[in-house]
Amino acid sequence: MYIATVPNRSSPPAILLRESHRKGKHVKSRTLANLSHWPKDKIEGLRRVLRGEAVVSPEDAFRIKRSLPHGHVAAAVGTLRRLKLDDLIDRRASRERSLAVAMVVARIIHPGSKLATARGIADETAFSTLGEVLRIDSASEDDFYRAMDWLLDRQERIENALSKRHLSNGTLVLYDVTSTYFEGRTCPLAKLGHNRDGKKGKLQIVIGLLASMDGCPCAVEVFPGNTGDPKTLAAQIKKIRERFLLERVVLVGDRGMITEARLREDIQGVEGLDWISALRSPAIAKLLEAGAFQRSIFDEKDLAEITHPDYPGERLVVCRNPFLAEERARKREDLLRATEGELAKIQVATQRARHPLRGKDAIGIRVGKVIGRYKVEKHFAVTISDDGLQYARKTEKIQAEAALDGIYVIRTSVPAELFDSEQTVAAYKRLAKVEKAFRSLKTTDLKSRPIFHHLADRVRAHSFICMLAYYVEWHMRQLLEPILFDDDDKKAAEGKRRSVVAPAERSDRALEKAAEKRTEDDFPIHSFQSLLRDLMTLTKNYVQAKIEGAPPFIQYTMPTRLQQRAFDLLHVAPEKV
Repeated sequence: MYIATVPNRSSPPAILLRESHRKGKHVKSRTLANLSHWPKDKIEGLRRVLRGEAVVSPEDAFRIKRSLPHGHVAAAVGTLRRLKLDDLIDRRASRERSLAVAMVVARIIHPGSKLATARGIADETAFSTLGEVLRIDSASEDDFYRAMDWLLDRQERIENALSKRHLSNGTLVLYDVTSTYFEGRTCPLAKLGHNRDGKKGKLQIVIGLLASMDGCPCAVEVFPGNTGDPKTLAAQIKKIRERFLLERVVLVGDRGMITEARLREDIQGVEGLDWISALRSPAIAKLLEAGAFQRSIFDEKDLAEITHPDYPGERLVVCRNPFLAEERARKREDLLRATEGELAKIQVATQRARHPLRGKDAIGIRVGKVIGRYKVEKHFAVTISDDGLQYARKTEKIQAEAALDGIYVIRTSVPAELFDSEQTVAAYKRLAKVEKAFRSLKTTDLKSRPIFHHLADRVRAHSFICMLAYYVEWHMRQLLEPILFDDDDKKAAEGKRRSVVAPAERSDRALEKAAEKRTEDDFPIHSFQSLLRDLMTLTKNYVQAKIEGAPPFIQYTMPTRLQQRAFDLLHVAPEKV
């Protein structure tokens, strides 16, 4: 059967329902009904039925009850489960474990307060599928606080398991510290100290992070905010030896961490513990003045190994980076000129005709502000009188400092047969991976600062959750490198580097990605955060048919090419998470 439209000279066309049949060799048609009086939509509906098409349009047949961002949740939870981090937290599934996992994942996809996390997973206020994926119907702030306490009790066991995965006898262990500021003044860990965040007057805590040689985090510890970096070292050595049961290890720490006092009191005499660190500028200047090395040794090569009686049993690797030297010289000159400009303004103020600046105290306060801002007071001779100011550069001191531009000295107890000079320098430079971890933890990704918790154990739990979140992110980044701005051809990058002392080079592929903003296989390049936002657009849709009694069903958004590529790299199927 079919619907035919038959023209009519002086009247509207006739709409006829007809059927065709064969009579001998001929095809005949006969009219079954005249539909001319039917409304157009009714005629069109019948025509679609006869063609085998849907009678009702999808817009009229279905209604999307709810749509929740899912792709970024699937990526993070899928990676966490593939790493079996949930099993490390606790082998038995429980509400506490689910809440702990929720806090870790939420720190990656949407860092915020515990109230924000609770709202984000509750069915009524959810802004992602995280609660559904983890089978959490609802949770309050107090539920999350109890889960933090529960997780903190398991921190040692979890860190021990992570160390077994990523650390082994004879390996490098990276250690560094940072500080994070507080909002509030009641936490017993919060103290005034050296504030790395530039927040004057804010209380802070100190956080120490142990990582593998690749920068993968293994353990974190919180110290009072007034704890000096070297004072945190003893606890880490005890952790490595007694908890992680590593008999032989090489600890890498910066020049402010592994000091003479720490070497004498905490490290020397510990069997199986070697270390790599660096000398401070005064010690380097002393070596240069004593003739332990000459600047001419850098004429042919940018590093040389020496020994000195002041450092018995140690190897010293003297390095000079000309690019670093140039940058330090430029920065010093900029600071000197800026200081001179401000001092000149004060000098003019003391000589003006109207309301001249008078008095040693008043002039001294103005000078102190300038000196404190640019921090080059050691390079100026300043004379303040009641009615004037005189200043001049200390040329000899400036030249003495300039002589050390670009020079640094790596010191180590590691025997040469284990690490040669270049390997020793490369090992020390791996500390940059921990610095990268701190940037991700504090600012770019996980936004762990400022801290609002008031109880010491809650602060410790917060820091541990952030470390676990970075653990998941670290693994995600390794897999997603081909579609991130990160360099995914590190072997080629190392091949371009003239020496271990020279600045790191990016591979040609990384440079091409950065220039074209697209991969070789024509995918757009993302940062980690922008990729997560892209994955958010893959949604889980809850659909209800308008037919009475029809059951609701779930329909996922079809992934884009880039989204599918990301899931393939992560080995995650979003619809199965």
